[in-house]
Amino acid sequence: MIDLHCHLLPGIDDGAPDLETALAMARIAVADGIEIVACTPHIYPGLYENDGPSIRRAVAELQRRLIDADIPLRLTHGADTHLARDLVDGLRSGRVPSLHGGRYFLLEPPHHVAPPRLGETVFDLLTAGYVPVITHPERLSWIEDHYGAFVELVRRGAWLQVTAGSLTGRFGPAAQYWGERLLDEGWVHILATDSHGADRRPPLLAEGQRAAECWLGAEEATYLVRTRPKGILDNIEPDRMPALPGLVSTAPWMQSVKTMLGKWLGRY
Repeated sequence: MIDLHCHLLPGIDDGAPDLETALAMARIAVADGIEIVACTPHIYPGLYENDGPSIRRAVAELQRRLIDADIPLRLTHGADTHLARDLVDGLRSGRVPSLHGGRYFLLEPPHHVAPPRLGETVFDLLTAGYVPVITHPERLSWIEDHYGAFVELVRRGAWLQVTAGSLTGRFGPAAQYWGERLLDEGWVHILATDSHGADRRPPLLAEGQRAAECWLGAEEATYLVRTRPKGILDNIEPDRMPALPGLVSTAPWMQSVKTMLGKWLGRY
């Protein structure tokens, strides 16, 4: 499996506080079946002033530490990026790192307030050639009143990432409900751990894959934790990835079939 959202780097945000914790998290990830982790610390102006060069250096140093500790986990870089006016310029310059240096990047909306012009911001990013992967929408306190907005963002080309632990109740019943609904309706592109520690929020992804199998079957569950994450690392275009069940089921030809079937059934 591949985990593309993890706060593994020690001492640079609210994730692993030290190297000892980072190594413990890495061991948990390997035991869970995770082979590759994207280190994605927060970039939050005024709070976490991380940038691309410093994150890449920290990833290289931690990779060396993993090798020394004989922990077979491969690392790459990214960031848990908050909304900012100059986000496109930051991505182009490398100040804001995308996932593995490609077109995809993690975009974290505010947790408690729906941001103004989110759709406009996402459109600008897509127009600039980047694919925002919106992180853990199921855990946002405002999703109930804006669920349709996330569906529309997916239709426009944005991606959604649900936290694996949300599907098993680690973040409470509300997050579990919205995560399961997004899965059931086929709007989720990838699962990730969003791990911040070894105890309270460990890097466990297999539990999310097992939960997803109950809703979508084994093939789509594999897409969520392996196929699409690997495609992101390989910088494959979105339309060459496995299509989402939600987009397939709402394709124009499917809508025509449903309309015709409805008319036929209405005669009887």
